[in-house]
Amino acid sequence: MFSLDGKVAFVTGGNGGIGLGMAKGFVDQGASVVLAARTVSKLDSAVAEITEAGAGDRVLAVQCDVTDRASIQAALGASVEKFGGVDIVVNNAGTNKRADEPHLLSEEDWQDVIDTNLTSMHSVTSLAFPLMKSRGGGKFINIGSMMSIFGSPYAPAYAASKGGVVQYTKSCAIAYAKYNVQVNAILPGWIVTEMTDEFGRLFPDRYAAIEGRTPAGRWGQPDDLAGTAIFLASEASQFVSGVSIPIDGGYSVQ
Repeated sequence: MFSLDGKVAFVTGGNGGIGLGMAKGFVDQGASVVLAARTVSKLDSAVAEITEAGAGDRVLAVQCDVTDRASIQAALGASVEKFGGVDIVVNNAGTNKRADEPHLLSEEDWQDVIDTNLTSMHSVTSLAFPLMKSRGGGKFINIGSMMSIFGSPYAPAYAASKGGVVQYTKSCAIAYAKYNVQVNAILPGWIVTEMTDEFGRLFPDRYAAIEGRTPAGRWGQPDDLAGTAIFLASEASQFVSGVSIPIDGGYSVQ
């Protein structure tokens, strides 16, 4: 039921952090994975990490800028050429720009966050959907955030974009159900990644407060999301669509 044998997963931002954690989980369940990201050096490291586990023939790294539709199309084309199609798409690529208060965030930074976190999701989905439809169905997994639920005075563009992820997920879930395509979202809690490392340096008091508020008593690790991603990518979730699942150690329930 949870096997991904013969499936092909396309993971944006798959060269590190949450994206790589999910990609490794997919490979463990038998899928082939395409890691699509901008930074080549990190892509090489990610491929090496998966290859060490003995799955080198089931991983492809492609340089991809998710804010550029031509780049996305080329990456999807490489996926089809290598593995024959795409069954699972994880819209994970993201960025954040912070300011002490919303009005201090520049329009440039605002637009960069919206383009990377939200507009790119529409671009990837629009270009990948026909590939899924041609194979009789598929799975989209969109990555939101705790900021899909809560506001953020110091990351207003990020919060706005991640709130949009939830609504976009619901909209696509309704539209694509007739094609046997399920669309769901994962809302990661506070996960240890390069992005949150920067947050810890800038806001050490807030970083510690998050750990204190989390019932699990710790920040999450990228591997903590793999199980939910596997469920949403597999046949086990055939009747699940349009939902957003917090993976946060209980942070959002109190």
